[in-house]
Amino acid sequence: MALGPGQQLDNNVDKRGFYMVTAAVDRLDMLHLLTPYNVKDLRLSGHVIYVGKSSMEVAVRMESLEQGKPVQTMMLGRFTMVCRDAVTHKSRSVSPLILSTPEEKELHAIGEEHKVRKHALQQGSLSKVPPSSAESRILHELFLNYGEGSVFVSDSQSEESFDIPVNGVERVWMEDTKIESLTLMYPQSRNIHSKIFGGYLMRLAYELGYANASLFTKCPLRFLSLDGLTFRLPVPIGSALRLTSTICHTTTDEQHRALVNVWVQANVIDSQTGDEQTTNNFYFTWCREDGEDLKRTVVPKTYQEAMQWLEGKRAVELGAEIRGLRRASE
Repeated sequence: MALGPGQQLDNNVDKRGFYMVTAAVDRLDMLHLLTPYNVKDLRLSGHVIYVGKSSMEVAVRMESLEQGKPVQTMMLGRFTMVCRDAVTHKSRSVSPLILSTPEEKELHAIGEEHKVRKHALQQGSLSKVPPSSAESRILHELFLNYGEGSVFVSDSQSEESFDIPVNGVERVWMEDTKIESLTLMYPQSRNIHSKIFGGYLMRLAYELGYANASLFTKCPLRFLSLDGLTFRLPVPIGSALRLTSTICHTTTDEQHRALVNVWVQANVIDSQTGDEQTTNNFYFTWCREDGEDLKRTVVPKTYQEAMQWLEGKRAVELGAEIRGLRRASE
């Protein structure tokens, strides 16, 4: 919750002895098209489905309510919340869940499965382990198909040939897709802890990421998923926030004529010292269902960019798996 100029901070935190903060937004998946023309009323609901020692997973659902029509789930989200001591600001234990119905036990099992899968994804991150043999083959195929004129070829004529489309597909270096913004953080966007509200940061990252994706595809796009967001550090009032967006992966599939995965990195800059720290990493996917297939593809130039390309590919494939499971259950 963001506090406006006339609102006061929560003075009951010290009395309660604890407070809750959002540690991560694990996923947000848009399952159906949402426009003012097909949906008039929406219902948001949240449910704590799993509790650890000091953290909890909250499942959020957005449903459409149309008279004479069945309720339809439009979007699903998963948030990780953590409890902190109001004095020491260290982790504080939360009460365990009491599971009294079969539905609650099933939700708890899903939350436990999510925890195991999240841990596995973290351990399998490309920042910790090398890509699989299958992913290495995919990268090599990318080089063979689109790498003409890349850094692996030294002469200038070959470098210039990179601008020539391959099979009608324009190639774009990943480093050339970067777009930045710099925004001063004002107290009107503060939360109850006198830091910048995380939802405001998400909005800034979303808008920059969408602008980048739409410029790359040269057409309007629809939000498909937030593939991950971790709040590493708070953003102080008075600091400058540098957002850097990069197109990480582009593809098409049977349902979408364009799929674009965008990474937005948030760095906070101390205006007095000039020190810069990364506070957040956002991963979004946008799509387009109609029209022609996307005729542009992003190509990594360095090993680090190749890993980012693979991470984007993983995110797009995971989103497709989740939406496929949801459609099969409807």
